[in-house]
Amino acid sequence: LPSHPAGEVLTSNDARWSFARRRPAGVVSVIAPFNFPLILSIRSVAPALALGNTVLLKPDPRTAVCGGVALMRVFEEAGLPAGALSLLPGGAETGAAVVEAPEVRVISFTGSTAAGRRVGEAAARHLKRAHLELGGNNALIVLPGADVAKAASAGAFGSFMHQGQICMTTGRHLVHESLYDAYVAALSEKAAQLPVGDPASGTVALGPIIDESQLKRIHAIVEDALQAGARLTAGGTHDGLFYQPTVLSELSQENPAFAEEIFGPVAPVIKFSTLDEAVELVNANEYGLSVGILGDVGTAMDLADRVHSGKVHINEQTVMDEANAPFGGVGASGTGSRFGGATANIEAFTEVQWLTMRPQIAPYPF
Repeated sequence: LPSHPAGEVLTSNDARWSFARRRPAGVVSVIAPFNFPLILSIRSVAPALALGNTVLLKPDPRTAVCGGVALMRVFEEAGLPAGALSLLPGGAETGAAVVEAPEVRVISFTGSTAAGRRVGEAAARHLKRAHLELGGNNALIVLPGADVAKAASAGAFGSFMHQGQICMTTGRHLVHESLYDAYVAALSEKAAQLPVGDPASGTVALGPIIDESQLKRIHAIVEDALQAGARLTAGGTHDGLFYQPTVLSELSQENPAFAEEIFGPVAPVIKFSTLDEAVELVNANEYGLSVGILGDVGTAMDLADRVHSGKVHINEQTVMDEANAPFGGVGASGTGSRFGGATANIEAFTEVQWLTMRPQIAPYPF
């Protein structure tokens, strides 16, 4: 980004040079979440600095060291000038302060949709730009004819990776009725075999949930789902903060486990009979971050044109991120692709200035 073209030469009706150039926005506040504290901080901190801004970083208070102090030390060792990057750990009051401070011009927020709405409202009152990357209840569509074993492997990774504590986690498995029973059985078998425990103790697939409050929320949604008629085919239990990979089947669209973002290792599976029904199930949810489609590529391409989602991955699950790819969602998942790649980052962290130049002072009729 420091060496990327910072504007363009425009045509003009007058005898002058005309430019549209990108200028640093000023001070950028980065508010990062707990779940991937290093990458979800650096993906805003690095481009904002590279484009000439100063940055105020507020990590989640639960991950203030790995999401804040560690980054500060790296940049200090690299020789970043003092004051270019500042760290301000804290809770909700601190978050409000780094949004409302008059010195701040741009806010880059990653977190829950509820918190993002408050950030967006506060930023709007102060006429500031807020780039909001929020939650997701992402759908994985398994088309008729798909390889069930490979699909279940993709689905297990999408739902259980990092204990489901990812905005891109597969929160809804939409499986064609011809494969439904086989898919539920295969996914449940995988869930039952995945080792859960302290990652420091050996090779495990799932570690702990972030804290007791989040664990209680996950378990409450699972219990509510069962009360609403879902069937438990794997998991549903926990030992301390270690929650077992959980599979729920026989859900309705209104079931809380299908309708809400769980942010835990829970895989709700629902069947569909037609492609139109699959599209309706995807689009009926307020979130629109990531969709995976497994099976026939031609059919998947048609579906990709019809689903409301910031990202679509054909024959891959929903958890996907690359530094040079635009990242973001629609609807309750945020305000668009504001991270990744030169175009998105430059738009996020700079202001456009129109600049004209003449060789002499222009003549005027007054």
